[in-house]
Amino acid sequence: MTPAARLAAAIDLLEVIDGAPRKPADAVANDFFRFRRFIGSGDRRAISDRVWAILRARRRLLWWLRHTKPTPRLMIAASLLLEGWAPEGVQQSFSGGKFAPAPLSRDENNALRPLAGHTLDHPDMPEAVLLEIPDWIFPRFQAALGSALATEMRAAMQPAPMDLRANLLKTTREEAQAALAAEDVEATPTPHSPWGLRVATRRAITTGNAFTEGLVEIQDEGSQLIALLAGATPGMRVLDYCAGAAGKTLALAMTMKNRGHIVACDVSAPRLESAVRRLRRAGVHNVERHLLESGEKWAKRVARTFDRVLVDAPCTGTGTWRRNPDAKPRLTETDLTELMDKQAWILDSAAQLVRDGGVLVYATCSLLREENEEQVSAFLSRHPDFRQRPLPPGWPTGAGEVLRLYPARHGTDGFFAATLERVKAAA
Repeated sequence: MTPAARLAAAIDLLEVIDGAPRKPADAVANDFFRFRRFIGSGDRRAISDRVWAILRARRRLLWWLRHTKPTPRLMIAASLLLEGWAPEGVQQSFSGGKFAPAPLSRDENNALRPLAGHTLDHPDMPEAVLLEIPDWIFPRFQAALGSALATEMRAAMQPAPMDLRANLLKTTREEAQAALAAEDVEATPTPHSPWGLRVATRRAITTGNAFTEGLVEIQDEGSQLIALLAGATPGMRVLDYCAGAAGKTLALAMTMKNRGHIVACDVSAPRLESAVRRLRRAGVHNVERHLLESGEKWAKRVARTFDRVLVDAPCTGTGTWRRNPDAKPRLTETDLTELMDKQAWILDSAAQLVRDGGVLVYATCSLLREENEEQVSAFLSRHPDFRQRPLPPGWPTGAGEVLRLYPARHGTDGFFAATLERVKAAA
């Protein structure tokens, strides 16, 4: 595709994303390219990079275009000017030629003219705009991040690397790294996870032998550390309460060396079904899947029988905004309130399944105190038979009462986790 044709495709993709505001942009993009198989892999990558750059800069672009209707065409053209393109170059790209976007109208040119010679950031922008944070949630980020707010949110505005987890059921990290290198994929060990490998540039991983043979799984280093914190060892009975497609379940099975018993639960049958292929590819065979349904008796039958219960709770996902920038405008204050209620209910439900002396790990991919420290504090006040345990000695990110991971400080998505131990009953 020509550069102009790529711009036209990026405009089309942005229009489709804007037309499905409640659907994740990556799912929209997958459908978009599935129905346009004539677009090659290199072009898909260039188009996606352009669109995701727009999504990451949406608030700042809207500030620049605040006096007009910010259509996908204008957003693309504005981003080019603010990247340093000359106005003539933008005009040539919107030539109306074969596969190119239609020429810019008089109104569009008038809207773009003030942007020439400027960069994306402007000193008159409010801080929430500069940091790409919705106004309603900005005070909560200030409370959670304090003086690190700008540093962390700037990091969260950058593209995330691809992190992989070496599957120790089949290989070692060094062997997995060599297998990737044989496919011309350069990966380096992650600084904190003992199983992690980081690919700095976007590469097609899922079609290579290292992935298809189950030597590696795609998993952010922070997510790997949540699984490590659970401390699941061979022979244990472990519950992954909000398993989804089983990313952390796979890591737990690995730390247990396929010995013991894991139950992967979720409220979504399609998510649990999608886990089957992943489990098979990874060589995992100690996992039972269970669909959580209203009114079932299962929880009573297995009450207080698990050594470890991992609750990777549904949350705002504010720690994953570098991967999912489109989620920002979808999130509302009502969503946060409903999620906090759901988190508390899930914690109370999961606590019933932890045996005496067992551990409940509560984790989110959120940066907000309301979903993290405040949830843990409220849980402990409701459950005096639980106590909080600090991070294990020699923990890779340092000592502390809880695990907090940040994009700038740790190079991971934003994560929170706390370990809560049920105190053994007196003899």
